[in-house]
Amino acid sequence: MEWLSETSVLRTLGDVEMEIAALLIPVLTAAVRAGTPVLYATLGEIFAERSGVLNLGVEGMMLVGALMAFVVTHMTGIPWLGVLAALLAGGLVSLIHGLLSITLRANQVVSGLALTIFGTGLSGFLGKRYIGVPAESFRPFPLPVLNDLPVLGPVLFRQDILVYLTYLLIPLASWVLYRTRWGLYIRAVGEHPEAADAMGVNVEGVRYACVTLGGMLAGLGGAYLSTAYTAMWIENMTAGRGWIAVALVIFATWDPLRAMGGAYLFGGVNALQLHVQAMGSALPTYLLLMTPYLFTIVVLILATRETARKRLGAPAALSIPYTRSG
Repeated sequence: MEWLSETSVLRTLGDVEMEIAALLIPVLTAAVRAGTPVLYATLGEIFAERSGVLNLGVEGMMLVGALMAFVVTHMTGIPWLGVLAALLAGGLVSLIHGLLSITLRANQVVSGLALTIFGTGLSGFLGKRYIGVPAESFRPFPLPVLNDLPVLGPVLFRQDILVYLTYLLIPLASWVLYRTRWGLYIRAVGEHPEAADAMGVNVEGVRYACVTLGGMLAGLGGAYLSTAYTAMWIENMTAGRGWIAVALVIFATWDPLRAMGGAYLFGGVNALQLHVQAMGSALPTYLLLMTPYLFTIVVLILATRETARKRLGAPAALSIPYTRSG
């Protein structure tokens, strides 16, 4: 009888574990998908801010990238061409911010906000005719062998190609920032542009390159939304993800590897609230929808203090225009 009772207990525990896994794995899988567009945008903003340029136009660049990716994919039937269009569009739009903040030395906050307003309005105006129009999209495909791993297999290795691309970009970005001469130049320009200039580093050139790269990655994040995550164009489809990316840069302390964790945290909260809604929660829908953004507000509030900014390791010359002396 004791053996039977132990067996029943083990079976009960096994059933509980299976139920937890059945709930957890879909949430984690959705977290990776939901966090991917934010991760691309965050990674781009890290490079821009590491060089000393604050770009609050991420939301606008993502929207322009999302629209261009969808339009080109719809016209050609080739999602990769849509991605290329999003990269070019994001990079070109970011040059507006570069011209204003680097060459003309305008206030970076004002310039970034203007870029967001411009991108939102432009995408909304040009995208009206594409609302509800179908197009090709990137589809998930499992990676051989890796997709059979327990838990990690279905969560990480049954995604689409743009998700897999982030697995390569994050370590590559870390290597570039911390292990290469170009990364040293970026960090030097963001910390002490006068010293970098004295060493022969082209401060404006480095900042332009980083701002353009940031715009391209933001555009790629937008492309993921319209060609993989939803496979359609919806006006204002970023839904504040650009602002989340700006906050995650602080949350990640300007580090690409930590940015991945922050993006997946946002994606997990977003996926969890969708599952809670599907389960018929008594909580109001609007209360659930706001949960992914709550921690963003908290992070921004904590980071506004100068002491917190120094402790987190913000680039010393961030948002400060550089004027070459003498």
